[in-house]
Amino acid sequence: MKTLALRLYGKNDLRLEEFELPALADNEVLADVVTNSICMSDHKATIQGSDHKRVPKDIDRNPIIIGHEFSGTVLKAGRKYTSVFKPGSKYSIQPAINYPGRVLDAPGYSFHHIGGQSTCVIIPKEVLEMNCLLPYEGEGYFEASLSEPLSCIVGAFNAQYHFAPGEYVHKMGIVENGTTAILAGAGPMGLGGVDLALHGPRKPRLLVVTDVDQLRLDRAAQIFAPAHAGECGVDLRYVNTSGSNAVQNLKDLTGGEGYDDVFVFAPVAPLIEQASRILAFNGCLNFFAGPSKPDFFAQVNFYDVHYMGHHIVGTSGGNTDDMRQGLDLMAQGRLNPAVMITHIGGLDCAAEATRTLPSIPGGKKLIYTRISMPLVAIADLVTLGQENPLYATLAEICGRHSGLWSLEAEKHLLAHAAPIRAGFGLSRS
Repeated sequence: MKTLALRLYGKNDLRLEEFELPALADNEVLADVVTNSICMSDHKATIQGSDHKRVPKDIDRNPIIIGHEFSGTVLKAGRKYTSVFKPGSKYSIQPAINYPGRVLDAPGYSFHHIGGQSTCVIIPKEVLEMNCLLPYEGEGYFEASLSEPLSCIVGAFNAQYHFAPGEYVHKMGIVENGTTAILAGAGPMGLGGVDLALHGPRKPRLLVVTDVDQLRLDRAAQIFAPAHAGECGVDLRYVNTSGSNAVQNLKDLTGGEGYDDVFVFAPVAPLIEQASRILAFNGCLNFFAGPSKPDFFAQVNFYDVHYMGHHIVGTSGGNTDDMRQGLDLMAQGRLNPAVMITHIGGLDCAAEATRTLPSIPGGKKLIYTRISMPLVAIADLVTLGQENPLYATLAEICGRHSGLWSLEAEKHLLAHAAPIRAGFGLSRS
């Protein structure tokens, strides 16, 4: 079977190519891909090439398929899994497979025949043996794609820990009815964190979201209004920290006590130092955003580590249980991952979008792998719709969903967008 896939051959060397997948083995699953969300980790892998810790050294000869936040349907299961995975069933992938002896290997980084920026993939034994091919019962493919970044947020909230004075037992998770700050939190992942803090199993009494971009803060306040947060039992504040006295202003919101849980959603040294300064006694700092430089340093007050019980957690991705929890919360209608999405496009725009991702404003860039379409901001659909009827209808649909992407928008796009190079990767034989 042929697939059309975006493959990485070296630093900034992405190529959209059609090639033949190998015959399906008994311990593998053949699947199509409908959606893939571009992650900043994809950009890092692209610019670093084989220097990336998850990418093989020989990609110049044996390229890998990029993309790890994807969803689609099962086409055929190998003999070992025919009773487990049925053709036509939707799936989500947990890329953090943690395979014994190869804990860094992951779909979208390390494998030749599985990656999200493609039309069809072979899901290998490593993913299946670690139970990382997860059934998805929902209707929207985009939701299943975003279950991976959502699992990262769920994992970060679960990884927080605190302890009672005199005890050595870590109590996991954010402090219930405590104080939480999400620094640089008006971006896509930060908005996912706000969603989880308001609608997840543990809620703070005070949630402060910061950014230095007022437009991002205004959009966040439109999506998650303080009035709605109050109905959830959370005092939600949005704070622009671009001015002076940011640390003091943030601490004043807690009555001078500081925050039980502080999440840093951008790999910026001054932001980490700011987080260190606003922690409360027994406060936990979560460095969520991964830096691209291996020699990244930031100052932390070790006086407060010793006397105030400050501690630091670094989370990189979620585990399978985190993803299952996220999928369950989405199925209950408690979380809406569409808040992360600001752009949509087809597979033919994925290479350029991945290379230039840091320079593209907004949140998540969602790729529909079986269509041909430039990367389009949802906010621009109204203007673009003046000359393009597809965009006009999508603008009308998104307008009825508070300016957000939706299942209705996805169904319309898949039904009316131009297919990606007709005939490529479309056979189900």
